[in-house]
Formats: sequence, structure tokens, C-alpha cells
Amino acid sequence: MNSNDILLAKVKEYCPICDKEHEVEKRKRKSKIEVKDLIVEYDEIYFRCTETQDEENEFVTSEMMDNNLLNAKDNYRRQKKLLTSEEIKEIRKKYGLTQAEFSFLLGLGEITITRYEKKLIQDETYDKIMRLVNDNAFLALDYLKNNKEKFKNIKRYDEIENNIKKVILSDTLDYLNKQEIEVKYVNFEEESKYNGFKKLDIEKIESLIQYIAERCEDLYKVKLMKLLWYSDMLNYKENNKSITGLVYTHQRLGALPISGDEIVKLKSVQIIEEENMHQNDINIIYHILPNKEYKTKKLSEIERKIVDKVIEKFKTFNTNMIVDYMHKEKAYLETKTNQIIDYNFAKYINI
Repeated sequence: MNSNDILLAKVKEYCPICDKEHEVEKRKRKSKIEVKDLIVEYDEIYFRCTETQDEENEFVTSEMMDNNLLNAKDNYRRQKKLLTSEEIKEIRKKYGLTQAEFSFLLGLGEITITRYEKKLIQDETYDKIMRLVNDNAFLALDYLKNNKEKFKNIKRYDEIENNIKKVILSDTLDYLNKQEIEVKYVNFEEESKYNGFKKLDIEKIESLIQYIAERCEDLYKVKLMKLLWYSDMLNYKENNKSITGLVYTHQRLGALPISGDEIVKLKSVQIIEEENMHQNDINIIYHILPNKEYKTKKLSEIERKIVDKVIEKFKTFNTNMIVDYMHKEKAYLETKTNQIIDYNFAKYINI
């Protein structure tokens, strides 16, 4: 058995080799298969019978075989820069569509999207159309209206139209919010010691917040802002560049990024507003959660190591604890209210 063969679990399953149900090994290994014009590598899942010494002691169910083939075809798609079956599914779910409805919206046959999600590899033309529809909800609405005759249920057509309009509104608000962030950074377009010698990168901010939210329980807005600052500062200390390009200022609760309020309103950031009683007053606090519906670009391996170190340091800190800790930083003690915190203070951070 080679080194890339991994035991996933031991499960009870009908074994066609022994013609009975017993405990078998569910395993995964790297395999290769020819898909169209390419040899692609993929993760093959299979069962291994442990009650026979025969060389032929492996088997797969029909569902497992279908999934293995889909994995191989999705890797082919990735190599050809095509949408994977899961990405196609995410687009139609974004607009609240069934497989048939997405086919109708695009003007295709009823089962075309079903085939794309299960076994058929789309051609580049339809791949481009699906990408355009995903990127532009106004275009999705145009496609819906142009293919209205395909929708026999008018009530359902109206529901889909409303779903798309909600996406348009959400995308518009997100666009305007990002514009407001960029306006506030208009004086920091050049790389400098104030932005950590990196231009503002909103996608990287989204990725960093998602990464932190996935690994920190009880994450609230103020603590998140501190974790962003420590991540940027530590990366600057070790790699001479911030991760996000954010500019931080000295505020009562420590270092806060310019446009911090807009950052937590980004569409990619999932927030729950909670009531908190403080000195007989009810305050609204913002609980940050991982957004499983939003796909962000991955952090680099170097960036992940930096952020992991920050999270490990502060994972047990509540908001007050991390604020108190930050107040003792040289970067805070030697700056004044509203003053920009120079990234050169990174060499003094206590982490």
C-alpha cells in the first residue's frame, strides 16, 4: 500500500467480495484517469475488504464510482479554467434556482444544468455565460425575462425575479460600501509606512476576516479589529509588508483601521447583532461568524502561519483583555488619539 493511500474510516458495508455485510475500510488515494485530452489526478475513494487475502480486495459502490468520476472531471475543469460542478451549483443557489430553472434562465434544455452538476463538462461558451450571470445580477435578470416563456408557473417566475432583485440590491449596497472604503483610502494609494508598504486589498481583508472567524469562537468586532492589527503588524515585522494594506489609528479601544465600520459591513462578513447590558444601558455588539456561503481568496502559506500565531496568542482573550493588552503596546503608548500608527512600531509588538 503506497504512502498516499489514507484510511478515512472503518464502516459496516455490504462486501461483494465476501457476499455479506461486515466492517470494511473506507480509504482515499491519489489516482489518475484520462478525461478528454488530459490525464488528470484526483482523489479516489474506495472500500477495502479486510477479511480476504485475495489481491482483488477492493470495491466501490455505484455512488462512490460516480463521485470519483465527478472529482476527476472537476479537476479537469480546474485545469481548463472552467467552473466546477460545485461552483455551478453555488451560482444557481445564489439566485434560488432549481437545476431545471437555471437551465430555463439560460435558455438551455431542462436537464442541461443537472448534467453539468453530475457528469457533463460544459463547453467554454456556456461556462462564460454562467460566469457572466454570476458576476452580474442585472444580466441574470435580463436572461430571466428573455426566457420567460420557458417558465410555466408564473408564481414561481415572480419568486425567482424577486430573488434576483434581492441579489442586485445586496450587490449594489456592497459595491457602494467598498467604494466608501476606497474613498477613505484615497490619500494612501502609494505604498508607505502607513499602510505597511501595501496598497489596500479588500479581497485580502475579506479572506483574512473569514480565516479568523473560522478559527475564533466568540469573535466580536473590537477583538477582530485587534487581530487584524496584530496580523498586519506581525507580517510587516517578519516580511516587511502588511497583509491587507489597512491604515490603523490610535483610538480609545486601541488600534482601529480606517473605515472599520464599513469593513464589517462587507457582504462577505457575517454578523449577528446582539444586545449587551452595560451600566444599565443596552448596547448593540457585533458577533462575527464565518460565512460559509461566501468564497474568498485563500491566504498564502506565509500569511496563514502569521495569522495562526496571532490567533494562538489571543484565542482565549475576551474583548476587554485584548484591549488592555494592546494598550500596553509601544505603538499605542507613543501615539495620540486619531494619530496614524506607523508600521515601524511592528518591531516592538509583544507577540
